[in-house]
Amino acid sequence: MATNLDAFDCKLLMEVQRDAQIPQNELGARVNLSTAAVNRRLRRLADEGVIDHYAAIVAPEKVDHPITIVVTVEVESEQIDLLDAMKRTFAQCPQIQQCYYVAGEWDFVLILAVRNMDQYTELTRQLFFSNNNVKRFKTLVSMSRVKVGLEVPLMPLAPLALDEGEG
Repeated sequence: MATNLDAFDCKLLMEVQRDAQIPQNELGARVNLSTAAVNRRLRRLADEGVIDHYAAIVAPEKVDHPITIVVTVEVESEQIDLLDAMKRTFAQCPQIQQCYYVAGEWDFVLILAVRNMDQYTELTRQLFFSNNNVKRFKTLVSMSRVKVGLEVPLMPLAPLALDEGEG
C-alpha cells in the first residue's frame, strides 16, 4: 500500500535519491524546509519503509567486475516450492545484482556483474545447468552501460505549503 506523500516528501525523496550524502541543512534549503523538518520527514519516511535503505553506487569496472550480463530464465515447473528455492538461490548469489520474477515468456530476469566470461560460465553451471527446474536461459552481454540506477520517478502530489511546525 502506497504511503501518502506530500510535495515536500516527493522533493526530499528526489534529492536524496540523487545524493544520499547531502547534508540535511542543504537539503532543507533546496526544498524550503528547516533542518529539523527535513530530519523528521526523512526519519518518518524511513520508519514507514518508503526509504528502504541508503547505499553507495560502486563502479563495477573499478572493482574488477566490468562485465554486465542480463539473463532471462524459463523454469520447468512453476510449483511454488521450486520457485521459492530458485528465488533463494538467486538472492544468495553475490554476482546477481538484481533479480525479477516476471510474467510473460520468461520467468526470471537477472542482472549480473562478473569479472570475466570464465566466471560467468562457472555461474551458469551452478545456477542453471545444475538446476533441474531451469528449462532454458538466454544470455545478453552488455556492450556499454547507458543508464544505471534505481531512482523512482516522483512527481509532487500536492502544492508546496508549509505544514504546521515546519519551515
